[in-house]
Amino acid sequence: MSARNPDAPPVHRAGFACFVGRPNAGKSTLTNALVGQKVAITSNRPQTTRHTVRGIVHRPEAQLILVDTPGYHKPRTLLGERLNDVVRSTWAEVDVIGFCLPANEKLGPGDRFIANELASLKRTPKVAVVTKTDLADPETISRQLLAVDKLAKELGFEWAEIVPVSAAKGDQVGLLADLLIPMLPEGPELYPGGDLTDEPEQVMVAELIREAALEGVRDELPHSIAVVVEEMEPREDRPADRPLVDIHANLFIERPSQKGIIIGPKGARLREIGTKARAQIEALLGTPVFLDIHVKVAKDWQRDPKQLRRLGF
Repeated sequence: MSARNPDAPPVHRAGFACFVGRPNAGKSTLTNALVGQKVAITSNRPQTTRHTVRGIVHRPEAQLILVDTPGYHKPRTLLGERLNDVVRSTWAEVDVIGFCLPANEKLGPGDRFIANELASLKRTPKVAVVTKTDLADPETISRQLLAVDKLAKELGFEWAEIVPVSAAKGDQVGLLADLLIPMLPEGPELYPGGDLTDEPEQVMVAELIREAALEGVRDELPHSIAVVVEEMEPREDRPADRPLVDIHANLFIERPSQKGIIIGPKGARLREIGTKARAQIEALLGTPVFLDIHVKVAKDWQRDPKQLRRLGF
């Protein structure tokens, strides 16, 4: 094999890495930390992510496109089955897979189920990412690293790397990117230099509203919430130095009884959702917004193919 010409331009790599794991394993927080900006919504509720979100990491020598996927789980609804289909189809298309396992939680059947699925992907490099190290002491982290290594060996494969990280603190996040990049194919940039995500703005706005709605809701409600932005337009007749974007969104729940939970006493909870979401949306768009949210019932939408299509699943 011939030595590389020292005068040749440095190799540029570009490709896709996918983060997988059971719900609430820290995938979206890690994606945001690597990109350096919020591109995926987060909450402490499982199954917050409902579609693939691409975050783009730009380096002089590489472009790493991170695909954050829904948590892979045992589905109880048609929506759950469709989310798992999204995850599996993503695995088949990426150059490297990062399997997220929280440092502060023992490996469980859900982790073993996913690892077993990954074992069948013979050609794709797999990196174990032990997340949330800020929530565990060094001894617990060491035990988890050994358990993760043992899990792969029992299933007949090896991790390309095992990396402990804390996305919340930024610990070893840069190192993770350094380890993923050499596993990408050589090639030119796949996205323009300034892009941090390929998410349409309307989808990101809907997700920010859903994130605000997820905060503080009762346990039975999170999966019942869906948001669709019906209209998003700059308001006409505004001076150039005082723009305003009008956003009209529908927040769907599954049962009439859930409406009161979202709206709250005298509309207080809905106002709180609107205030939180508006601050995030204005940061995203870089302009003031008028946000109008209507709460609507879409009966049992998670199990209804027609409703799922209407809500974008």
